Amino acid sequence: MAPRVHAAQATGIATLTLDSPGNRNALSADLVAELRSALAATAADTAVRAVVLTHTGTTFCAGADLKSPCDPADFLALLRETAELPKPVVARVTGHVRAGGLGLLGVCDIAAAGPQSSYAFTETHLGLAPAVISMPLLPRLDPRAAARYFLTAEAFDAAEAARIGLLTLHGDDVDATLEPVLAGLRKASPQGLAATKALTSAAVREALTRDGSRLTELSAGLFASAEAREGITARFERREPSWSL
Repeated sequence: MAPRVHAAQATGIATLTLDSPGNRNALSADLVAELRSALAATAADTAVRAVVLTHTGTTFCAGADLKSPCDPADFLALLRETAELPKPVVARVTGHVRAGGLGLLGVCDIAAAGPQSSYAFTETHLGLAPAVISMPLLPRLDPRAAARYFLTAEAFDAAEAARIGLLTLHGDDVDATLEPVLAGLRKASPQGLAATKALTSAAVREALTRDGSRLTELSAGLFASAEAREGITARFERREPSWSL
């Protein structure tokens, strides 16, 4: 089976690329396991100053793999390991991000995107809630915007994502936009980066530790519910769920 995560390294930057086009880089058990392994390898590599997380295709991450979802505890572990990695993680997005994929984006220290990217918290339309992903996101997002987009599942663009705190920056050419960011990270000391990331990610790490078990249980319970079964079935059958008005 082909790898779902590819790793490359150049001048102190490790690039991890999500490459599972068959399910739009959804959070399957295999993809989550491979990404956790790749992140652990960057942590142990003294040549790596920072990590860029990016993707192939038109979707950064579609959220949970509804046909073969990963264990919520494994996804929680991935979020914790990303937040606790002693090296900055920079998201590079050129496509769509949905549901659980937004949690992966939100736990990154810096996030940059191009003009074709779009975002939506689709959980409520499936009978679910953005439970686990709320932990890295709520400390970063404008509270009014979080309430709106969590509840309504509306899609929004990169400019709005930057306005509400989901993205750090965006531009017509995401690589040109990231040039000064990566240049700054390359010039920083490993010790300085690790200590500074510990400061800036403290609220996210605290939320993951404090609420991780409770929200993982909530997520699992919602996925097992009758409403979620109806919502997910409706999505596969390309129809409106029974509760839609």
